[in-house]
Parts: sequence; structure tokens; C-alpha cells
Amino acid sequence: MVRVCGRYAASADLAELVDEFDIDEVTDAPEGPSWNVAPTDPVPAVVERVPKDAPDADATRKLVQLRWGLVPSWAKDAKGGARLINARFETVAEKPSFRKAFASRRCLLPADGYYEWYAGADPKKKQPFFIHRADGGLLVMAGIYEFWRDDSRPQGDPDAWLTTCSIITTTATDALGHIHDRMPMIIQRDAWSDWLDPRRTDPGDALELLRVTDADQLAAYAVGAAVGNVRNNGPELVQPLEQP
Repeated sequence: MVRVCGRYAASADLAELVDEFDIDEVTDAPEGPSWNVAPTDPVPAVVERVPKDAPDADATRKLVQLRWGLVPSWAKDAKGGARLINARFETVAEKPSFRKAFASRRCLLPADGYYEWYAGADPKKKQPFFIHRADGGLLVMAGIYEFWRDDSRPQGDPDAWLTTCSIITTTATDALGHIHDRMPMIIQRDAWSDWLDPRRTDPGDALELLRVTDADQLAAYAVGAAVGNVRNNGPELVQPLEQP
């Protein structure tokens, strides 16, 4: 079964992301455009962090890379991350895997759009659709992230730490519900700063910042089956499927 938002496209370049999100510091530049982002892939993300040695300082807005598929800080190993690519809006503030991250480690995950597979009359032949903003702008998905340390590695080993993320999802709007019953939560531009603020630790406040995208703000069209193979990656994946 294909999970909600189990693939997406993120092709914005470094300059576009820095300008769009008013980035203060680029910690990790995007590895390059991807039109077939899959679980466990590195993805560009926007976060805000307060320096540990200056807790009263202003938060710094950073562009980082996170691995898609959240690994809770208490997990014994990182193997389960691929299963936690999505966090449900209905339970994200309470579920043990997500609640600590939701309280103070929220992020923005920019995308061109995401893919969903529609099961029609023949469930064995699911049709992929590409869902994107109708105005062509970036789809800014609500995310959470977490730090996990591999205790088998020695102190000072830079590979001992893994930073991972999940996309928050909700019930799909009526216009998209016929394709899939879930969709990513979107953070509107006027809520970016509050969503990223690590000092806002009240889960109730964070929940109020999440909004369901209005149906008329999104568009969807059928694309080719090539996106189903993670080895395929190119702009042709988001081209509309020619209809007979």
C-alpha cells in the first residue's frame, strides 16, 4: 500500500530557498533537485535553533538537510525511520514518537508538490497523480524533526548523530479526497515564524497554526507510472500524462 505523501518533488535551488525563506545560515546545501523524493532520502528543510551557549539570543533560521523518516530520540536503532514518514495531525501532539519534536522541533519542508496513487476499478493498476499549488508556488509542508544518537559510535564521531523528519498529514479536502483520503498539512507564509519558533513549546498553540489547504488552492493531474520506481528521477516525472 502506498502511504499518504510517500513521494514528493523538491527541485528549488539553493538561491531560491535562501531568498524565499529569508535564511540566515546554510548548514547543508541541498544535494540537488529531486522529482522523486522517497523515504530515507535527504530533504531540504527550514528550521530555527537557539545557540546552546547563548539561550537568550535570537533564534537563527537555517537551511538544513534532514533524512525523511523520523527516528525518535529513544529508539534503539534507526531502522524504523522509514515507517514514520508521516505524523497524523490528530495524534501528533500526544503520540510518543512525535510529541517531543512537535513541542519544540518543527520545520518547513518545501516541495513542488507530492504524488498520490489512485485506486480505480482495478486496484492492481493504481494511477499516480501529482498534486501541487494551483498558482505554481512552493508547497510548504508542516514537518517535525528529531535528533538520534548511535551509541555504538564513539564520542566526537560526526556520523554518530542522525537528524530525521516527518510530514504532518490530515484528512484530504473534498477536491482531493477521491484520490487519497489524507494530505500534508500546509503552513501559510504568515505563520512560518511562529511555527519555527523553538521557544513556542505549547502543543496547543502549534496545533492552531496548522491549516488545511483550501481545495481551490491545489491542482492535480495524472502522471506516468515511472514515478513508482525510486530509481527514476527527472523533471519528466511531473509532466502531465497525455490523455487519449
